[in-house]
Amino acid sequence: MARLYAVGYEAVAVVKDSSARTALEGRGAQSLAVDPKDPGTLYVGTSDDGLFKSTDGGGSWEKLSGIGHPRVTAAAVSPADGAVYAGTEPSALFVSRDGGASWRELEGMRNLPSAPTWSFPPRPWTSHVRAIAPSHTDPDLVVVGIELGGIVRSTDGGETWQDQRPGAQADCHSLAAHRKDPGLLYEAGGGGFALSRDFGDSWEAADEGMGLRYAWGLAADAEDPTLVYASAASGPGRAHGGGFSDAAIYRRVADGRWEAVLEGIAAFPYALCAEPGSVYAGLGDGTILRSQDSGEGWEEFARVPAGLQALAVVAT
Repeated sequence: MARLYAVGYEAVAVVKDSSARTALEGRGAQSLAVDPKDPGTLYVGTSDDGLFKSTDGGGSWEKLSGIGHPRVTAAAVSPADGAVYAGTEPSALFVSRDGGASWRELEGMRNLPSAPTWSFPPRPWTSHVRAIAPSHTDPDLVVVGIELGGIVRSTDGGETWQDQRPGAQADCHSLAAHRKDPGLLYEAGGGGFALSRDFGDSWEAADEGMGLRYAWGLAADAEDPTLVYASAASGPGRAHGGGFSDAAIYRRVADGRWEAVLEGIAAFPYALCAEPGSVYAGLGDGTILRSQDSGEGWEEFARVPAGLQALAVVAT
């Protein structure tokens, strides 16, 4: 039986058997990382209250210190060595190699030549780390997506950085790697979808079949790295405006084409996650949809507090 972690501004919800229990109410939760070696350990970043950790599947929480920014916009746990990464607004990246007990800023990232140009349109004086993708096999390789600043990459554990990677979406919203294809990396961004076959060094656009290009949610099937899902709207006003989003969920199959599997969605699908054969979509109004046939048919699976931003599924 699967367990879902649903993170939203109003609360963090743990969903099992279609019922949900909540925690961290009112903390402005917005980012989520699950330890791939221990699915009961998770990290949640908040909009103004720093980073929290649970080691019992969301039953209890500890606020972590050592990160100098209260707004933690992205988090990730390396499958290769267990390092925990936290990205913030303003854009900075921190790493912990002891499960969050202590932290060090990887200062080279914010000293990149392009850093002064990073700018988030609703608050143009700032930007933030939107996504972090550590390699499944190389503990020194990590890729970071900046909203709005593109993709940057380190091959030495964050000591030095390669600046904006050619071909990537500049307005990064999500990154997804896959354990069965260590070189593959996907990006959903404000201008569409891109993929890399060398884990973020070079990128190519891969949008064929996508009618909507303001992409946000992103997930790859747990077993098949070529089966990918993405959510998209026609633009930021539709996605975040609070009205009818008219969004779609797309599926990308082995030949590289995208096809819509769910269209005309009222609330924007901010988060996608997948397990073998099934995919979940978390909508901004707190509805969680599930497809048990790779996107062919959908049903309401659960409801959690509104403001949903991130979703992860783990086996229990």
